[in-house]
Parts: sequence; C-alpha cells; structure tokens
Amino acid sequence: MSASGRSETADDLLAALLDGMDAALCAFDADGVITHWNREAERILGWSAAEAVGRKGFAGWAVRAADALDVQDRLMAAQDVPGRQVHEFALLTKSGGRVLVRTQSAGVPGADGKPAGVYCAFSAVHAQIDLERSIALSEALMDDASWGVVLVDVDLRPAAVNAHAARALASGRTALLGRPLGDLLTQGVEELEGALQHVLAEGAPPKPVELWVSVRTPEGVRRRCWRCGFLRLASPLAEEPVPLGVALLFQDVTEARRAELDTAQLRFRSHQLHRAGRAAAECEDPAEAASVRLDFALAGFAEHALLDVLERPGDPDRPRLVRSAASPPGFPAPGSIPVRYEAGHPVLQALERSGSVRTSGPRGEAADEWARSRQWPQGAVHGLCVVLRSRGRTLGALTFLRGPSRAAFERADAAYAEEVAARVAADLDLATRGAD
Repeated sequence: MSASGRSETADDLLAALLDGMDAALCAFDADGVITHWNREAERILGWSAAEAVGRKGFAGWAVRAADALDVQDRLMAAQDVPGRQVHEFALLTKSGGRVLVRTQSAGVPGADGKPAGVYCAFSAVHAQIDLERSIALSEALMDDASWGVVLVDVDLRPAAVNAHAARALASGRTALLGRPLGDLLTQGVEELEGALQHVLAEGAPPKPVELWVSVRTPEGVRRRCWRCGFLRLASPLAEEPVPLGVALLFQDVTEARRAELDTAQLRFRSHQLHRAGRAAAECEDPAEAASVRLDFALAGFAEHALLDVLERPGDPDRPRLVRSAASPPGFPAPGSIPVRYEAGHPVLQALERSGSVRTSGPRGEAADEWARSRQWPQGAVHGLCVVLRSRGRTLGALTFLRGPSRAAFERADAAYAEEVAARVAADLDLATRGAD
C-alpha cells in the first residue's frame, strides 16, 4: 500500500472514531482553524462538518461577535498550559438559538514537541449536569445511603456493595464481592435469587418486596426481614438493552415486623383463650373442660398437647404421673397406668422447679429416637413442659410439642402455655373436688 493510501485509511479511521463518540468534539490547528468536527457536534449546534471545517474559530457563525475573541483566547490558551482546561460559554446553533456548553480543551503537540493545535470536547451544560448528578447519586448510594445497596451481576454475585449493606451482611465491602449469596445467607437464598432472576428476565416488580433472610455473622445466624426494591441495570451503550445485573436496595424492618407479629400473635392467643373459656363453660364435666382447653390451645401453637396428672396431687417429690388427656387424641390413650418417665425428663424437671422447661432435640433420623426415649410422639423435636398448680398445690404437668417445621419454643410461648396451664389446673382441681 502506498503512503497516500495508508494516510487515507488512517483519516477514514479517525473520522469513524470521531463520529462514533458520544461527546461533541472539534479540533483546531495552531492558527485556530477548525480541522475536525464530529457528528455529535453537528447534533448539538446544527452545523455540519462541511460547514465547520476550515473556519477560523467560532467568530461570525457559532458565537456572538461580542464573545468571539474571549472564546477564541480561552480555547487556544490550552496549547500553552499542561493538562485540560474546563470552560463554560454560550454557542450559537445554526437555527439561531443559544446553547450553554461546557468544554474540556487540551493542547496537541506536534512531532517536534511544539504546540500544533487544540482539541476541544464539549456538551450541553444540562447534559453534563445530568451526568454529574448521576455520578454523584451513585457515589452517595455506595457510601452514605441509609438503605443497603448491592449491585449484583448476571451470575447473581455481588459486584459492588455500599457501607450500609456491608454492615447488614456482617462483612467488609470488598470481602463480599464475587461470593455466592449462599455464602452470606443460610435461609432466604432461594427467594432472593428467584427475585433477582425475575428482575433480570422480566424487570423490577412494581412494589417493594419483603423477604425474611438469615445472615451468617461471627456471633451466629441472625434472622432479619428486608424490605427490598429492585432495579434492572442495562447498558446505555448497546442498541438493545443488555442486562448488566440488578441493583438491590433494602432496608432492615425486622423490629417493626416482629412487633407486628407479636401483636397479632398476642391478639390471636387472647382470642383463643376467650373462645376456650366459653366452650369450657358449656362442659358439665370439669375434666372434659380441661381437654377442650387443650384443643383450643394447639391452634397455631403446637402439634401435640399431653396432660399428665399426679396420682397424689400436692406431692411432686414422689411423682407418679398418669396420662389424663391428649390432643389430638391417640398418643397414648388416657389410662390408669403411670407414665414411665426416666430421671431428668423435662416433665419431671418442670415438677421439680415448679416452672416451665423448654427443650429441643436433633433433626433428621435422630429426632425419632430422641422423641421415643421421652415417651413423645414421632416427629416431635421441640418440647415445652409447664407445671399445673391450683390452690398452692401441684396437680401435674402439661406438655406441648412441635415438629421440625416449626421454630423452637420461646419465652413468650412459655408465658402463653403457663396461662393455659393455670386454667387447665383450675378445671382439674374442680374435677378432683367434685370426685371427693
């Protein structure tokens, strides 16, 4: 290829690169004559490259006469100082309008190192301000936001994490990057990943979503409720939207949701106690009334309730317990043969302490053996034993059992069980006095 051919190819390549830029760009030689003018410059001002190239500066066509000298001096001064110079001034469009632009200009050295001209990139100030606002917003979200922000790539791995999210995930910001969500959460991973995949495929949901997750921390696993918003991130440079990932914005609302759940739970349990009281009042036999209370107590609370009474009420030092009732019925049927509880059984501990005892066993195959050794139904993994007392005497014990799908009994559960036990004990006491 000849030297002229290589030069034409280089010029074509340069023209293509300039026209493909998102920023308006023009260049001046050392005398201030325009040598390059790209399509973005044409779009902003309306002047084509054929109309712009070859003119000396902007005087007489792209700037007011009163401003021409000042604009020219400021632009050309860039070739005499190092680095880029930033200026703002008004240019004229071909239609006669005015556009306030922000320019970045820098000198272009020649082969001998001497100034050979200036290149100038410019954009409308409002577009520049929009860009700066976007950058400022991104930086604020990633540093100072009161919401957690996690940018997740298309593989559903964190690509950027702000300080708030790092604290919520109990880790450093850089330590979280690139790790699977399963490394960070023990529960709620499937729900969160499903939401992220939906956003990548379909777009963000119209309303925030609340998800319960369990976060791994150095102190142990913490159960948290996150109010989440999602934004699908797509490349603005592609002709068609190309997903870059998802922005997850979340706020911890655990305390508020727990307060709501506690209030709703308390309201429901109070309602159950009221209904049980009305149903028990219709029973002629106080022992039957005690069984009715167990049925109402189980709703939303446990899978099984076992009622054991002392053969000798008021003598917990030598306990011989007989199964009086079970709900649901059938394990084992009430009878006159004492229940054989081994030493250290939670029921015996409750009698000894004259209080409540909470216990949990292993999950999986070992759970059945754990329940069988305690004379409890198969599948029980959580137990709560409370003592039955009336008129200063110990009458027996009440046991509530939960399966593996439920959480372990908590202190609030023990308070409710004790309230049920007090009413059941009153019924049993009344039944004993009637028998006497």
